Amino acid sequence: MSSEDHILEAFLEMMSAERGAAANTIASYRRDIEDYLGALAAKGQRALGAPREAVADYLAGLEAQGLAASSQARRLSAIRQFHRFLVSDGLREDDPTRIIASPKPGRPLPKVMSVADVDRLLALAEEEASRGEEKALRLYVLLELLYATGLRVSELVALERKALMRDASYLTVTGKGGKERIVPLNDRARDALMGWLEKREKTRFMFPASGAEGHLARQVFARDLKALAARAGLSAALVSPHALRHAFASHLLQHGADLRVVQMLLGHADISTTQIYTHVLDEHLRDLLETRHPLSESSS
Repeated sequence: MSSEDHILEAFLEMMSAERGAAANTIASYRRDIEDYLGALAAKGQRALGAPREAVADYLAGLEAQGLAASSQARRLSAIRQFHRFLVSDGLREDDPTRIIASPKPGRPLPKVMSVADVDRLLALAEEEASRGEEKALRLYVLLELLYATGLRVSELVALERKALMRDASYLTVTGKGGKERIVPLNDRARDALMGWLEKREKTRFMFPASGAEGHLARQVFARDLKALAARAGLSAALVSPHALRHAFASHLLQHGADLRVVQMLLGHADISTTQIYTHVLDEHLRDLLETRHPLSESSS
């Protein structure tokens, strides 16, 4: 058994005896540290003298292998504890992991409904609304507005009549931090909304309700939407007001909209928030290159 093997066993014994780590945790530490020590040895280095760059290179190698950020962070945590043990036992003076940042998990891409799924949902909502039932008509109008504007659900259900402007072609929306933005309405959404409002008493909110807030609760809308999705044969787990907001943004980008325009419509204060949709832009640009570039086969 090498000296590093002895050190590893001492570290694992400490984790078990002093910190009460479970057997599965100890086994996980063993695998992670052995992998780290093996990577160092392959480069002629040892844990007792490995510099910060060696640890950083090891993590970069894990990323290159496609290891998830959460798994990379777990490995780094084990390596950190191992090096702290070396320092506390006087086996080395410095800790090379001290100023290494933990890998940040990538921002998950939003689940995006397809155009066909949205069409299916809207078609059923319109069909059910045509029967004249109040709740079904309200759901249809809400859906048309949401897919046409990409409003946050909290903004949508709290819309006031005074938000309508310029011959009902635009909405003035008050978003996060009290910031106002102007959002255009397409013909379908405008017609659905005007038809809804014209047949109802003039109240403060477009979608009034008897609750304390005076308008429809977002939870009620979300529940009605999921029920509609189930009736349309769509997965209720994938359909929500937020999913339709994502669909609005993604479908705009797929059809050539500018990212800055989408940022404005969504009410994002920072473009970095909107950049979760850049994967859609990447696909759109790739398609443009493949179909429109003069040297591409499909353009000839």
